[in-house]
Formats: sequence, structure tokens, C-alpha cells
Amino acid sequence: MDRKNGSRIAIVTGAGSGVGKAAALALARDGWRVALAGRRQDALDAVAKEGAGQCLAVPTDVTDPASVTALFDRTVAEWGRVDLLFNNAGIGAPAVPIDELPLEKWKAVVDTNLNGMFYAIREAFRVMKAQSPQGGRIINNGSISAYAPRPMSIAYTATKHAVSGLTKTASLDGRKHDIAVGQIDIGNALTELAARMGSGVPQANGEIAVEPLMDVDVVGQSVLYMANLPLEANVLFHTVMATKMPFVGRG
Repeated sequence: MDRKNGSRIAIVTGAGSGVGKAAALALARDGWRVALAGRRQDALDAVAKEGAGQCLAVPTDVTDPASVTALFDRTVAEWGRVDLLFNNAGIGAPAVPIDELPLEKWKAVVDTNLNGMFYAIREAFRVMKAQSPQGGRIINNGSISAYAPRPMSIAYTATKHAVSGLTKTASLDGRKHDIAVGQIDIGNALTELAARMGSGVPQANGEIAVEPLMDVDVVGQSVLYMANLPLEANVLFHTVMATKMPFVGRG
């Protein structure tokens, strides 16, 4: 097997904070070599320092196809192959009524959450098909919003529904190349993006309610579990959520 240093090689997008950071560090602690992709060099460097020599910071703009190509090329040049892509980078939009959502905000969410995720899948297929041994794994970060929306979240929810389509199609197309594709759908992990839920967020009935949160490191362990499966097995959809969050049941 053509792997430099004998390690499994991962790329994590959005690795500078939150879910991406938790997943990258879980992988690094398990012996993976991890290419950290994100827009902020300082944040990536901080995560790489915690990764104790297992991580490589690669500043990347996932909305730029050339930047995503450069990320994969840099990883292959450094470590010889790519065994895992955790396709995690994503953003939200202001919680405003649909007719008040600025079009530039809509386009930014689509460009990051949908187009950026496609660009990374495309590059992963390119690399994983060509390497020896062939294949690898892609884990897309969906969301509980891929199943049920929150009020005033049309851009985020629409793109996360679309991610499920990317996952299903890529999973089907990857079979003949030994590329396993799955999705992790997360509910209320304690990150900067979700911290507001601890002080109250709008509910389907119009009320404002405080929602339970879970430690983001639980998500890192979930990604690690999926990553460590043999390629003949795949978790197509994995939901990990704060046990008592208002998701299952009537809103």
C-alpha cells in the first residue's frame, strides 16, 4: 500500500473551529494524518499545534474550485494519498423572513454549503480513483436541518437537503471505485454557531425556548467511528444529537 509514514490520510474542511476542529483532533489522536482546510491561517495553525505533529494546515476557500484542487494536490504531495474526506465546511444566514433575506446571503450559503461540498467531492473522486490501492471514504456534514427545518432558515435548510442528494448520488457512483460515501447529521453540538441555542431560539409554534446542547467532542468521536470502518461497510446516514433537543416529535 502506497502510504507515506504508514498512516491513514484525511482532509477535513472547516477545520479551524467547531465540528471540524473536533473531528480533526479525534482523527489525529487516533493516528491519522490530517490536512486542515479553512479560511483562517491562525485558526488552522492553532488546531495543528494541538494535533501534535499529525496535522498540516492548508488555507483553503471551498467556494473556489482551484483552491479545493490545490488542497488535494498539496495533501497528496505531502502524504501520498487521501483515505478520508470529512466534507464539513458550512455557513448559515441571518434568521429573517424569506422576503427579507438578502440575495447575496442566499448565494453565499449556496456557494459554501452546496457548491463547495460538490467541489470537494469531485476532487476526492479524482484522487481516490487514481491512487493505489484505489478508494477511500467521504463523510458529508449534513444536519438535522436535512430532515426538518427551523423557522427562518431557508438558505441553510435548502442546502442541507441538497447535501443529502449529494451523499446518495456519490455513494452510488463511488461503489465501483471502492469509494464509500456517508453523511453525519448533527443536532445541537456546542459550537460557536450553535451557542445561541443555550439562551433561546425560535420554535415552530412561535415560542422562544432554550434547547439542550451536547459536547462537540461527541461529534468528533462519531466521525472517527465512521472513518475507521472497513471500505466494505458504510454508514449512509448517521444522526447524533442532544438527547433532549426538540426534534423527534411534534413541533
